[in-house]
Amino acid sequence: MHRRFTTNIAKSGDCLRNHFLLAMPQLSEGIFSQSITYICEHGEGGAMGIVINRPLDLSVSAIFEHLGISTQRDFSHLQVMAGGPVDMDHGFVLHRRCDRTWKASMKVTPEITLTTSRDILSAIATDDGPSDHLIALGFAGWAAGQLEQELAENSWITLPGDSEVIFSTACDKRLSAAAALLGIDMNLISSQAGHA
Repeated sequence: MHRRFTTNIAKSGDCLRNHFLLAMPQLSEGIFSQSITYICEHGEGGAMGIVINRPLDLSVSAIFEHLGISTQRDFSHLQVMAGGPVDMDHGFVLHRRCDRTWKASMKVTPEITLTTSRDILSAIATDDGPSDHLIALGFAGWAAGQLEQELAENSWITLPGDSEVIFSTACDKRLSAAAALLGIDMNLISSQAGHA
């Protein structure tokens, strides 16, 4: 994993690990426009997460073919996500409910793990890996204090992560499904600040 994000997050009372960031309308350009990001690590040294609703024009089958991984079934219906603007040539697999261990994993919660090693892809290809998974290229990263500054600027709405949103909700419905957990309709939020 990326050591620059490894910190003693137990010291932080504001830890957003296992939280969603919902982009506010002022984030109107690029990968974060209308995005939902799942935060995997957050501490004094910064934060990292995976954008979970930005599909690339790339299927999981294409990834397996590129890596020379043989499959036992068709994965062309599964899309690869653009996980963020950092390290877009590296793969990240968010997954849940798997008792196996992988060469390079970081447990986000007892239920959700982030893995970056090829062994999990080989296992998924042969139906021997976690059945609930999301494959992404790249990640979203924030330097120390950067995410806190963006939160102070009201760039994001935060809420606790929900594995059903990540793994059981269609990609294009994840943002609205997460917002609905707060009773919010993202279509009704304006990018203009109100004045009394």
